[in-house]
Amino acid sequence: MKKVFTIVGLVSMTAFSNAQIVINEIYTGGGVLGAAITNDFIELKNIGTATASLSGATLQYGPANGNFTQYYNIPSISLSPGQTYLIQQGGENLGGLINLVNPNLIVNVVLGFNGSTNVNVGAGLALTSGKVALASNATLVTGPTASNVLDFVGYGLADQYEGSAAAPSPTILNSISRTSGDTNSNFVDFTSTLPTPQSSASTLAVSDIQSISTSGNFIKNTLVKNNEIIFQKDVKDVKVYTSTGQLIKTNPLNNNDTLNIAELQKGSYIVTGVINNKAVSQKILKD
Repeated sequence: MKKVFTIVGLVSMTAFSNAQIVINEIYTGGGVLGAAITNDFIELKNIGTATASLSGATLQYGPANGNFTQYYNIPSISLSPGQTYLIQQGGENLGGLINLVNPNLIVNVVLGFNGSTNVNVGAGLALTSGKVALASNATLVTGPTASNVLDFVGYGLADQYEGSAAAPSPTILNSISRTSGDTNSNFVDFTSTLPTPQSSASTLAVSDIQSISTSGNFIKNTLVKNNEIIFQKDVKDVKVYTSTGQLIKTNPLNNNDTLNIAELQKGSYIVTGVINNKAVSQKILKD
């Protein structure tokens, strides 16, 4: 990844010195029979210490061997430090346990460098080997050190990558996720893990959650052992957040008396809702 951005207008001048928006996570098994998630996704993240903006940027995709073949435009975005931007790609429509929650961008139109336009297909991310580039413009990326490359990830048996080796291969159950910042080495920076898609639009600060009224204790079983949250009162607009404030499940229907959370892993969560037009929240522990 280019450590210093030189494209005028690409990064806000107030964040010029150290803002870095990078490819943070890639999942390629979307919709495959037995897959964890119904769609492929790419997650961008600002790993810098100041707000950064992108304007005119594209995400480009290439197969394991050969030139980049497809791209799509990213809307002008501004991310604060640590903020993510979730992009929903295509899927095989054969399987997948859960849908992505509130993606920031759903890709419906993919452009080919051969002049083709594909509508309602999403980008075709190869399952085990391929390459993805975050570029400053729509010029075809020629390699990880090309002048328009902001970040570059080759995975599996890709013929191009940052550093001495490619990132590991994703699977139908695992994504590849950035774990060590950005050392300009795909093999060092990425590891195969369970998918953790995070949408900036669905992030609520923990301080905001804790400021919501908790009077009433509207959940009967704060220790959830049977995958069902049982509510004391009828509640609407139910949302479930991780302990760090990431929205992971919604149920906007009115008069909920239970909520199934079988798809969530064991751990602590924060549940919010509305009772008699009053916002409430309560912590739970899924066992």
